[in-house]
Amino acid sequence: MKKYFALLVFLLPFVMSAAKTEKLDPENTLTIELKDGKVVIELFKDDAPNHVERIKKLASDGKYDGVVFHRVIEGFMAQTGDVEHGNSKNYKASRVGTGGSDLPDLKEEFNEREHVKGTCSMARSSSPNSANSQFFICFDNSSFLDGQYTVWGQVVEGIEFVDNIKLGSSSDNGSVDDPDVMIKVTVGSAKKAKKKASPKKKKEK
Repeated sequence: MKKYFALLVFLLPFVMSAAKTEKLDPENTLTIELKDGKVVIELFKDDAPNHVERIKKLASDGKYDGVVFHRVIEGFMAQTGDVEHGNSKNYKASRVGTGGSDLPDLKEEFNEREHVKGTCSMARSSSPNSANSQFFICFDNSSFLDGQYTVWGQVVEGIEFVDNIKLGSSSDNGSVDDPDVMIKVTVGSAKKAKKKASPKKKKEK
């Protein structure tokens, strides 16, 4: 009896995660393919509508595909999204982290969402209205960021793959040599069911 109970406890987080992803709105779900697996993110369209639309736009246009995690700090966060200087095809190590996209910066949409493990939030400069394409995913609770950065999503599946992102230098503000990349970023759930082909009608004789 104890063995069955232990197995149930072990499987419970996976069952709960699967149940949560089943309820997600595909139009407001982001999937990031990493080296170890896929990360599913729920998008908070009501809390940060303009930031969510920006993330979806860049993802749909393929701008995030191949972009590196250029700043990764243990116990804090992994930062990515520099589509200008951070794509692995034209990676500029000396400039990564300073670029954005060809779209205008966004006005802040600070909200009541907390920065906890798996929170996705927008990176910015000292100006509150300077977010563009870069974002970060929290490794742990970071409440000191609450109300100062725009939270736009939360990891609901695959957080273990986020934890495996290559760490950066502790003496160089998290900069990463040979960084990991976002292989593919798409709007929609990774578990989206494939449509079955309609059976062919028999030709009448």
